[in-house]
Amino acid sequence: MRFGIIGTGTVGQTLADKLVALGHEVTLGSRSRDNEKAVAWARQAGEHGHHGTFADAADFGQVVLNATGGTVALEALRAAGAERLAGKLLVDISNPLVFSPEGEVTLDPVNTDSVGERIQREFPQARVVKALNTLTAPLMVDPARLPGAHNLFIAGDDDGAKAEAVALLGEFGWPAESVIDLGDISGARAMEMMMPFWLRLMRSFGTAEFNYAIRRAE
Repeated sequence: MRFGIIGTGTVGQTLADKLVALGHEVTLGSRSRDNEKAVAWARQAGEHGHHGTFADAADFGQVVLNATGGTVALEALRAAGAERLAGKLLVDISNPLVFSPEGEVTLDPVNTDSVGERIQREFPQARVVKALNTLTAPLMVDPARLPGAHNLFIAGDDDGAKAEAVALLGEFGWPAESVIDLGDISGARAMEMMMPFWLRLMRSFGTAEFNYAIRRAE
């Protein structure tokens, strides 16, 4: 399958590496076609790795992954082009983190809106699923790094798109029963609001290698 990844940071490259290792083709997209990080990634990725603009990545991918920061996600996806996203599964991994000069973290948007919802509103023909935004990049593609069962969350308006997302997560090593469906795309609000708490946990633990494990009464 062909994947387009919007964003060349740690998350984007981690996902791209995993997808290529699984035998998929990936175009890593950035603002400019000659982005140094994207060019270097494609060179080491081999014949299944490509680089280009956001538009190139969106055009190439049968599935598109938004791995940009939440505060710039809409700008990047506008550059990708609504016509190139139409009808496709668009997995939004972003978090709208805003850091003050003192290091305090807030979210924008928050409470009554989310990046996931904003993306779905602006690109109504895309099939947006929020996923993978509540844990560190290495665990996204290798859940076995942690012992025992632990959980991911998804949200989206299109049940078929969510089923496709769960299948993709399964390729990454996540059993379907570990994925908790939070309902329509408004569930992205809760998922994004988990991140300030996650950052506090990371500081307390001194590592990002942890995740949530939800236990329910029988």
